[in-house]
Amino acid sequence: MEDEKIIESFHLMWDTFPGLARLIDANHTVIASNPIAQSKGFVQGSTCAKVGDPASHRGCKLAKALQSGEAVTDNELSDRIRGWMPVPGHEDLCVHFAILLPTES
Repeated sequence: MEDEKIIESFHLMWDTFPGLARLIDANHTVIASNPIAQSKGFVQGSTCAKVGDPASHRGCKLAKALQSGEAVTDNELSDRIRGWMPVPGHEDLCVHFAILLPTES
């Protein structure tokens, strides 16, 4: 029941996020994902780092976020901001998000 509540809460908060969002565990397994992430292949049960371009997963800060218990963001890829936010009370879960930066026109 607890897992269902976490997944439900994830969807309530992240399904309308205008970028990719997924709930992942310490093994990089996708527990849940928003519709944008799902459309890119981040489906439940997949391994986050095995989806898409391997270069987009370089510098992953999941371990750092889980170890510190604090959110971490980066801009290592020039076209997006990435973030890892630990789920309070669940030391092995993290919300991982990415949002593309608008291009200047």
